Parts: sequence; C-alpha cells; structure tokens
Amino acid sequence: MAIRSLNGVGIHVVDDPARLAAGWLVHTASEPGQIALCGGTTVGRAYEVAAQLLPDWRRDVHVWFGDERAVPPADERSNYRLVEESLFDRLRAQPTVHRIHGELGAPDAAELYESELDGVTLDLALNGIGADGHTASLFPDAPALDERERRVVAAEAGLEPFVERVTLAPAVFASTRLLVYLVAGESKADAVRRAFVEEPSPETPASLIRGVETIAILDAAAAASLPQG
Repeated sequence: MAIRSLNGVGIHVVDDPARLAAGWLVHTASEPGQIALCGGTTVGRAYEVAAQLLPDWRRDVHVWFGDERAVPPADERSNYRLVEESLFDRLRAQPTVHRIHGELGAPDAAELYESELDGVTLDLALNGIGADGHTASLFPDAPALDERERRVVAAEAGLEPFVERVTLAPAVFASTRLLVYLVAGESKADAVRRAFVEEPSPETPASLIRGVETIAILDAAAAASLPQG
C-alpha cells in the first residue's frame, strides 16, 4: 500500500481498493452512525466484501444514498437495486435504509429526501469519480454545484443513461466526517489527476467535493497520472 497526501486528500494506492473501502464501511457500520452509499461497478464489489466481513448490521446504522436516478427501485439503472443486490440481500441483519424514491420523479423525490435528511450529519460517504470528473450526480459545470440552500436537488444527467437524477448537494458532503473516493481503472486516471492535483474547478466536480476529512482509495491504473513520490 502506498499512502500520501495531495492537497489535503489522503491517497491510498492499493492492489484491491474495493476491499479497503469495504473495511471503512464495516468500521463505520460497527457502531451507530449515518452512511451514504453510491452506485457503480467498482463499489458493488466493495459492498459484497463488506457483507462478508460484517453480515450483521445494526438497526441504528442509517444508510442513505448520495444520488439516484429517477427510476423505480427494481430498475436495472437504480443505485438502490445495485446496493440491495450486492449488500442488503447478503446481510443477516439489516441497517435502517433511507431510499431515494426516484419513481416519484426527480423534483418530488428530491423534496421528500430533503425533508428526510433534515438534521442528519453523515459519518461516512462513499463516492466514485466518473471519467468526466463527476461525483454523485454532480456533473461538470452543473447548476447543482452552486447550490447553497438545499441539501438535496434534482439534476440533469450528464451522461448515459440520460434520465433525471436526484443528488446530495455539496454542503452535505462538506459536513461529512469522512468522504471516501473509490476509483479503479485506467479510464479514470485523468479525472483522478484533475480531482486531486489540479486547481479545483466546476469542470471537475470531484475537485470541489470534500468532506471534513477526505481520502481516495485507488488502484495503480487509476493513480497512474498522479505525481510520483
């Protein structure tokens, strides 16, 4: 494992980033707390490992979603479905789950989630980074990046599938005690460099989104464009 700091972000380059991310999930889920999860193929394996490591989750662990597509929960594009199949269905004891009701349409789902999230401070948020530099459903140059009033907003999709989204706003991530970026693959290397090395810019939303503490868990391919040493 290679560990260093870049612009205040702890960079962990490991052979199996999904397993290390699963360890952080299990550590947080071992006591009462608030966790926000994301979608994506890399993170799906992290959920599977987390279920193996800790099959009994506490009811006083509350699981939220960093973003969701405006689709029903059984839709193959749903982040909830991914987490359900890779994590919840593999647990013997379930946490308290707060789903984004995407089937209501993005504006109504965002309004409902805003009220449900009221007063909540996240202990951990697990985020990915897209090849375009987006994180959650905060896409390059999107109006949601300038949101200062709301904690949950409806958002237009910046890439396929082109369905409306619901996403946590930057302020929610900013108050999160630990924000964990999990990124793997050569296709993400340029976005990783822009997120953690270059000046923060709305062209790379992940460069703007930080928690109280932020770490990035990367494989060697995703870290390939970072400065050496």
